[in-house]
Amino acid sequence: MTGAAGPTTLDGAARRPAGSAAVETLVAVRRARDFIDRNYADPLDLADIAGAAGYSRYHLVRAFKAAYGETPGRYLQRRRVERAQELLRVADLNVTEICHLVGFTSLGSFSSLFSELVGVSPSQFQREAHASGPRLIPGCYILMWGRPRPKTATTEKPAAARTS
Repeated sequence: MTGAAGPTTLDGAARRPAGSAAVETLVAVRRARDFIDRNYADPLDLADIAGAAGYSRYHLVRAFKAAYGETPGRYLQRRRVERAQELLRVADLNVTEICHLVGFTSLGSFSSLFSELVGVSPSQFQREAHASGPRLIPGCYILMWGRPRPKTATTEKPAAARTS
């Protein structure tokens, strides 16, 4: 049937164009991935990620795995380890500090996961990186500037509005 607004079903509901559900799913899992990328250092659980995507936890896991080949939890772990690798290369921080900076609460879990994904322990990775790499960034700079600063009303206002 065709209504004034376009194709409809027998009960009068608007029919979606073919493929729109797939596009909506892709948008939702992309929102979930972006949420993980922005908040990887914070304590996140599946409910937080699913809420950001607007999906149930179980539907998100299926859709995310179909789109990216891994679950949201595994993606979060991998993202944290990738960030830890970067900090181990360039920062003058110990492994425990980096473990906590990237969102892990257990040094043992961090070390075993890091070794599983990278192939060497975090300490060995750091030793090898420091032996051949550039000068290190002092840890105090990383701790002070490593996380985004919260926005305040003053910083959000245009410069012209602040001066009047």
